[in-house]
This record gives sequence, C-alpha cells and structure tokens, in this order.
Amino acid sequence: MTHPLTWQQAGQSDDKLREFFMPALVDLGASIIIQDASHNYLFVTNLPESWAVEKFSAPSDEVLFGAEVAAKLLTLKKGMTEPGRKGHIEVTIGAEDVYEFRVQAVEFEKGGIHLVTTIVDRSEERHRERLLRALLREVSHRSKNLLAIIQSIALQTARYSGSLDLFLHKFRGRLYSLSQSQDLITDSSWRGAYLFELVQQQTEKYLPDNRHLIRMSGDNVLLTPNASLHVGLALHELVVNAVSHGSILRSHNAINVTSLRSHTNGHECLEVVWDEALDHVNGSAVDHEALKSHFGSTVLERVVPASVNGKAQYVISDERISYRLTFPLEGAAE
Repeated sequence: MTHPLTWQQAGQSDDKLREFFMPALVDLGASIIIQDASHNYLFVTNLPESWAVEKFSAPSDEVLFGAEVAAKLLTLKKGMTEPGRKGHIEVTIGAEDVYEFRVQAVEFEKGGIHLVTTIVDRSEERHRERLLRALLREVSHRSKNLLAIIQSIALQTARYSGSLDLFLHKFRGRLYSLSQSQDLITDSSWRGAYLFELVQQQTEKYLPDNRHLIRMSGDNVLLTPNASLHVGLALHELVVNAVSHGSILRSHNAINVTSLRSHTNGHECLEVVWDEALDHVNGSAVDHEALKSHFGSTVLERVVPASVNGKAQYVISDERISYRLTFPLEGAAE
C-alpha cells in the first residue's frame, strides 16, 4: 500500500515540479493525453505502437484510436464534469495486446476542468492471468483424475485384503507410490516424469541400502503425467513383490529394467521390461498362485495397461519373474 505522504521543499513552484512528472510517467511506460472540458486535445505523448499515428493535423479519439474505441471513450468521459471523477476501460487489440485507459477529471488553477488520460499496457498482466486460469483448470482436472485413481485403488485393495491392518498397510504403500510420482510430475511443471527417475524413486524406499540391485538401461523417456502415475504404480507393485516374495535381498541378484522405443502401426511406442531372477534356497519352489492372487497382479495385468492404452505380460516361472509393458508414447519427449 502506498503511503499518502507528499512533501516538497518550501519555495518550490508547483509548475516547476510538474515539469518533472511528465518524463517520469513516460519512463514508466504510460501514455498521456490531456484534453479540455470540450474534449479538445491539448497534449498527447508516448502512444503505444498500436496507435502510433505518424501525422495528424488535429488529434482526436477517433483519429488516434478508431471509431469503436472512440465511442467507448466518449461514453466514459461524458459524466466527467466534476473534479475527482474517474473511470477506466480496457481495450483489446488483436489477440494479445490489452490496454487500460484511465481517465480522470482534474481542475487546474487556470482553465477549469481538464481530462487527463493515461494508457497503460496490461498485455503481460492479462497473459499471466490467462495462464493462471488455464493452470488452475488443469490442476482441477488432474486432481479429479488422481482422486479417481485413489478411489479405485482403495476399493480394489479392500477387496483383496483380509483384515483392516492388511488393507491399511497395502493402501498406504500405494498411496505413497502415487505421491512420489506426483512429486516428479509437479517438479517438471506438469510435463511428466522421466522413466529412470521414476524407477529410482519407486524402488529406493524398499531397497535403501541396495540401490545397485536395480539396473536400468535403454531409452530414458519423459512419460506423460498419466503414464507416470500408472507406470509408477506398476513399479511399486513389482518392487514390493520382489522384496516380499522374491529372493533379491537373499541372493543379491540384480533386477534389470530396460526400455526401448519402437514404431508400431505408425505410432511410437515404449516397451518397459522388468526382469527378476529368482533364487531358491533348500529347493524351495515358487508359489505362483500366492504371487498372483492379490491386487498387485490386477494392477500389472489390467489397470496399468488399460490406463496407458497399452498391453502387458506378467509371467512367473520357477526361475524368474518378468513383466513387459508396451504402450504408445503420446506427448513423450527426450
């Protein structure tokens, strides 16, 4: 808020000080017009380029700004017959340029009422406002999508949980996975997340001292926000499965995550492969049914591929667990 204090040195002439005001206003980018009570032009300077008329004999609102803007200004100025009256209008030129006309009635010691108009370029300000509105709409849209994903996960987790404690444990892990992916998306200004960063982020919580056991190779693609959330969820299920049922911590066999771009039916696609070798101690066998009889397999085989318009293969054998996800790369970038 600007403090209303005004001070001037004793003996300084008001007329002399006003000589400095005009250059200061022009330096700030303001265009200035002074008219008498009959709307005759007395002074005009620093007009925006949109109305920079090179030659004119008798300036007027219509000559300078055209009939449409002149009509709006006339309506605004008609009621300004008393000092202190103010008003403003905004004028849009083309698709991007926005100017504010601020008019006020000022009473001079000599000459009575005059109209002082300043024209301020609001183009950048309005552009930022449009971007902000678009961003808010995008945030609202993505928030609704995220809430829908959370609701689906909650319902399906409850369906495959035998107790409240098990539900809370599974649901919290999946919710954490979504929040981690969302952090990467937000950090990239909503562009998405790079695949290798997504892999690292989704696995390091469960293998904090064994990050070297996740080996990544291939194309590090920037995934769309939607693909980032769902691929992140698939990675979460795979690493939780590896820690809970696999032998990664016992054998220290590295899990290989590879990605490869390809072209299929005129579309650029990405194939992501999770390859996990199993190690059997004392001849123990892999319980295939146990590995597949939970919500994780539903996520991997149905939810994720459907959400990214792709297809998946989830294969469990005595020797290894393999997950192969292929999907189109709409909007992906290097």
